[in-house]
Amino acid sequence: MTAPGQTRPAEKVRDTACYVYGILPGDVELTPDARGLRDYDVDLVRHGEIAALVSDIDLGGPIGRPEDLTAHERLLDDAAVEVPVLPMRFGAVLTSREAVERELLAANHDQFLAALDEIEGRVEYTLKGRYEERAVLREIMSENPDAAGLLEQIRDRPEELTRDARIRLGEFINQAISAKRDADTQWAAQTLGEYARASVPRRPTHPEDAVQVAFLVETDRRSEFEKAVAKVAEEWQGRVTLRLLGPMAPYDFVVTPSPGA
Repeated sequence: MTAPGQTRPAEKVRDTACYVYGILPGDVELTPDARGLRDYDVDLVRHGEIAALVSDIDLGGPIGRPEDLTAHERLLDDAAVEVPVLPMRFGAVLTSREAVERELLAANHDQFLAALDEIEGRVEYTLKGRYEERAVLREIMSENPDAAGLLEQIRDRPEELTRDARIRLGEFINQAISAKRDADTQWAAQTLGEYARASVPRRPTHPEDAVQVAFLVETDRRSEFEKAVAKVAEEWQGRVTLRLLGPMAPYDFVVTPSPGA
C-alpha cells in the first residue's frame, strides 16, 4: 500500500516477449545455424514429450512485415523435412518462456503429442496452377457457341455500342472458368491423391487460377509425388502454368491454438 500523498511506482513496461513458431517432439535438438524472425536465435521450451520452437522478440517494433512471415515459414519448413512440426499461426506471442510452458505446452500436451504422432513422417506440398489466358479463352469459345457469338458481336466494334454484349461475355467467361477450375481441381486431387495421404483444396486467389490444392505426402514418397506432378505439368503444358511449393510444414492439415501476449 502507499501512504497518503504518495504515488504508486510505475510498473516496469515489458519490452520483450516470447515468439512461438511451432510445436515439435521433445527430444529434438536444434542446429546451431537456426534463425528466426529478424535473425534472432531460436531455442526450445520443453514440457513432457513436446517442445515449443521459440525466440525472444523485441516488442518495440511491429510483427507483420513480409520478411517476418518469410522467416517464420522458412524456419518451420526446414524443420518439417527432418521432424514432425505443428506450425503456429504467424504472430503467436506469449509473455515469457514460462508462459509458453504453462499456458501452451502443459495445457495442450496430450493434444499436441497426438497430432505430432499423426503427421510424423509427412510433409505438405501445395500445387498452384494458373490458366494461360489465350489457351483458356480458346477452349471456352470452342466449347460454347453462345460465347463465340458474343465475341463476334463485339469484334472490331466500338465499346460504347457493345457494352451489354461485353458484360454478358465477361459473365459467361467467369462462369466457364469457375466450372473449369472446379473440374481441374478435382482431377488434380484425384490424380495426385494416389501419392498422398490427404488433400485439401484452397480458395482461388486470382480470377484465372486453375488449381490450388494442398497435399499431405509421406516423406519416403516425395520423389514419386514430384514425378507425378511433373507428368500433370506436361499434360497441361500450354494450358496451365503449374508451381509446386514444398516440402513444407503441414499448415493445411493441423490446427493449433493462437496464444496472445
